[in-house]
Amino acid sequence: MFTGIITALGTIRESRKTGDLRLTVACPFDPAGIAIGASIACSGVCLTVVDRGGAPGDAWFAVDVSAESVTRTVPGRWEAGTKLNLEPALKLGDELGGHIVTGHVDGVGEVIGVSPEGDSRRIVFAIPADLAPYLAPKGSITVDGVSLTVNDVTDQPDGTCQFAVNIIPHTAEVTTLGALGKGDKVNLEIDVLARYLKRMQSLKG
Repeated sequence: MFTGIITALGTIRESRKTGDLRLTVACPFDPAGIAIGASIACSGVCLTVVDRGGAPGDAWFAVDVSAESVTRTVPGRWEAGTKLNLEPALKLGDELGGHIVTGHVDGVGEVIGVSPEGDSRRIVFAIPADLAPYLAPKGSITVDGVSLTVNDVTDQPDGTCQFAVNIIPHTAEVTTLGALGKGDKVNLEIDVLARYLKRMQSLKG
């Protein structure tokens, strides 16, 4: 379980095809604090640490990405040199600063607009029709692992929808979202509460 509050940026040092996809991710963590078998959200995807090493502030960890995860996430996301938003799993007693995030990607969105708004950046995303029912103004959404508040939602005639968020300067600086431009794709996780409400509604008929 995660909160969508990013603690560090990592970079894929190596991407190697084994049975699954084995990634080695460079990060500024202390390797002594990275347990084998621990979960780390990598740009919104919950992955299990299978190896780690390095020195404090210059560490690395290895994870395996299944074919299912590769197909459900942004194409090309797992190539060497790619920067990742990192968040270790929530510990009992930690502050819940964002919202409840599972690390299971529901779909891929695309940036269709970026514009300045005060000191922030307003980013508009287009999302597939199957995710549209789960978005609501002032609700929560996870974009590449970052917990964000939905500013507004615009439904489209074809059943898809667009939603907008504001990225404050701090978030732009400490995550990959500050580098997003038109046409870029992102991993999306809908609010887990919205998922359960939709399921309950469908069973009710």
